[in-house]
Amino acid sequence: MAYQKLGRDSSARKALFRDLVTDLFLYERIQTTEAKAKEVRSIAEKLITKAKRGDLHARRQVAAYVRRESIDGEQDAIQKLFTELATRYSGRPGGYTRILKLGPRRGDSAPMVYLELVDRA
Repeated sequence: MAYQKLGRDSSARKALFRDLVTDLFLYERIQTTEAKAKEVRSIAEKLITKAKRGDLHARRQVAAYVRRESIDGEQDAIQKLFTELATRYSGRPGGYTRILKLGPRRGDSAPMVYLELVDRA
């Protein structure tokens, strides 16, 4: 399976993906470059599918990847994924994210996009 290196070594790339996936679950919409969004999309969809299982093993697998950050000290990303997002997508067989193109970034003309969860409030 091919992937993009994004100008980073493997540990920095994995940390970037972990942060982007965590922010996507917390805020349900993030603005990033198109290349990063395409890489993060597959990771996020696999984690949502695991969360739909809802068992302890799935929770531990997701907790090993997603960072423990929270919105205003209330609900962390893992809790939101297993309670709110898993029930929202329980009837959907896949395709939990969408990419909306925004245009080039002002500084370096990198193509910018919104990566968002479908059916968000």
